[in-house]
Amino acid sequence: MIEATREHPVDIDSLRALATSSIELIERLQDASGAYPASPTFSAYRGYSWFRDGAFIADAMSSAGRVASATAFFDWCSSIVLARRERIEDIVGRAAAGNPAPDREMLPTRFTLDGADGDDEWWDFQLDGYGTWLWAVVEHARRHRIDLDRWAPALVLTVDYLLSSWSRPCFDWWEESADRVHVSTLGCISAGLRSVAGSDVIDPTRLAQSTAVVDEIVATIRERGSSDGHLTKWLGSTDVDASLLAMISPLDVVPVSDPLGLNTVATIERDLAQDGGVHRYRRDTFFGGGQWPLLTCFLGLADAARGSHDLAMDRLRWAASTADADEQLPEQVGWHLLDPTRVDEWTAKWGPVARPLLWSHAMYVRLAVELGVTKVGRAA
Repeated sequence: MIEATREHPVDIDSLRALATSSIELIERLQDASGAYPASPTFSAYRGYSWFRDGAFIADAMSSAGRVASATAFFDWCSSIVLARRERIEDIVGRAAAGNPAPDREMLPTRFTLDGADGDDEWWDFQLDGYGTWLWAVVEHARRHRIDLDRWAPALVLTVDYLLSSWSRPCFDWWEESADRVHVSTLGCISAGLRSVAGSDVIDPTRLAQSTAVVDEIVATIRERGSSDGHLTKWLGSTDVDASLLAMISPLDVVPVSDPLGLNTVATIERDLAQDGGVHRYRRDTFFGGGQWPLLTCFLGLADAARGSHDLAMDRLRWAASTADADEQLPEQVGWHLLDPTRVDEWTAKWGPVARPLLWSHAMYVRLAVELGVTKVGRAA
């Protein structure tokens, strides 16, 4: 078993075994509805599935050849969108009339495993998940030659929703800063619209609109979402956020070969990486602001994309070293806390840090597949 210690050396057999157990864990915990629970035990996440987290989990499972698992999640996403057709059409219509719906009436970021809106208070208005599911389902269909018609009605509704609202401020990946337009959110939307535009699912009018919005998002990111040659946390900021790594790989909104991509990776490595692990952002105080295995794996994907295989392997080994004796990966570890004084308040509110976090396991699998550590098979 891999033990949770920074000093523990992780050999290739252990890396491979953790990838296998991670895939099995995700499959075992996937709900009959197709939803991936964020964490089965963490009090604030238990019973919920996010489009964003779930889409990245499904992409990892798809990349590992677990076709049925990923397909079931996308079926779940589709059912949720279709069940809210009238709500989406109302949001789109109000936006077109210049009277946009208030944040509280926009689609939530997370749903119960059976597809209902949650009934407890949350930081719910987030747009990134809807772009991420578009990107992930198109990638899944392309990778395994699946007909996108299966999800076409929901894809069209999601495109309409994003076209109507893409430029609005909303909460970011971390359920924070609702008054900002976040670069990672724009990137997820751009990746989703671009992916659907590259398929034959949408009609010529939506295709033209999607292409125009993608171009506008990319221009906005370059003009207002960058500083000193790197991407920034939100429009007008100068700081980086580790969620920006997804814009480089796997979403490829900014290619790693682009100076903007290279400088973003270098800045995140300089400002947010310490002793192998990656923080979310400099001022993070959530559970003291620890290091996140899933973000370290995103950095590893960026390293792999720029040809730094050995460095990417180091990221994988670091992520593996955070597993406990049961091979469960956490949301974050407290080895280099940014603000240790804030740990107790979060522990009192929600209990210990989430473990296992399925998103952590998924990004570990995704990087392991990218590096050839785990074999890619096909499961029906």
